[in-house]
Amino acid sequence: MIVRIVEASFDPQAELALFAKEHDGAGALASFVGYCRPDSEEGAVRAMRLDHYPEYTEREIARLAENVRHNFGCLDILVLHRVGIILPREPIVVVAALAQHRANAFDAVRILMDYLKTDAPLWKKEFCDKGDRWVEPRRLDQIMREQAEKDMARS
Repeated sequence: MIVRIVEASFDPQAELALFAKEHDGAGALASFVGYCRPDSEEGAVRAMRLDHYPEYTEREIARLAENVRHNFGCLDILVLHRVGIILPREPIVVVAALAQHRANAFDAVRILMDYLKTDAPLWKKEFCDKGDRWVEPRRLDQIMREQAEKDMARS
């Protein structure tokens, strides 16, 4: 399992290719790549800053990733998340799961992303043309996280 919090930009495709190479016997690789949006409710985004607690954030994400890996029978999990200053259109996060079957891999990625959006110890601030703002999870994010909890309990 790979969980890394990084400040430098990364190439999602290269990271996914390297990750997939580790398990050439997998039947499925599902992934999600999130990017810094160029626009928000406050207008054009000049940059985003993600803050975290060093070591603690990585440990918490790894704890949940291991839980998801076990519950969905995944061969391996990748979570690579940026912190620091991120410019529009730069990648923020890549989450991937390798499994024998596609449903397990899709579910693992979805649940991990729902967690990262709502509960991970990460704080986002957007710097926009019309003003700066802290980004909070939306109600839809919370609903999806609640569904993810139910799905984890059923697995």
